[in-house]
Amino acid sequence: MGEVYFYHLTRAPLEVTLPTLLEKAVGAGMKCVVRGTEATDLEALDLAIWTARDDSFLPHGVAGGDHDAEQPILLTKGAQASYPNNANCLMSVHGAEVTADEATALTRACILFDGNDGAALQHAREQWRSLTGAGVTAQYWSEESGRWEKKAEHKPD
Repeated sequence: MGEVYFYHLTRAPLEVTLPTLLEKAVGAGMKCVVRGTEATDLEALDLAIWTARDDSFLPHGVAGGDHDAEQPILLTKGAQASYPNNANCLMSVHGAEVTADEATALTRACILFDGNDGAALQHAREQWRSLTGAGVTAQYWSEESGRWEKKAEHKPD
């Protein structure tokens, strides 16, 4: 059964935090899908992942290419039951939905949201209630203090 990690961004922007989380996930042997809601936002994240560090490289692609199945990280707008790259980790950005069934089928789902955006914060709260209400294990992480700290955890009975 998978877990959902909520990342409340208040200091570092998504373009900085996402590549760091992807690097850790891929380093742990996971294949990832980054799900967004708008093609233009995914294009910006594509560029941010390419240029995240001068001394490292995160191989990835945008869904719809010839080599989707080989990508360790695939950026997409689509909500799919299975992914071309057989991802076991989903990173949801810009309010993209994550269902309870999907979360439990994956090893991990991460929901990254801008804590300085009231609508994004409200949407994340609704996702927390929906997913934990469906019995999904969840953790809430905040960087408010300057470093990542686990602030809440839900484990189903």
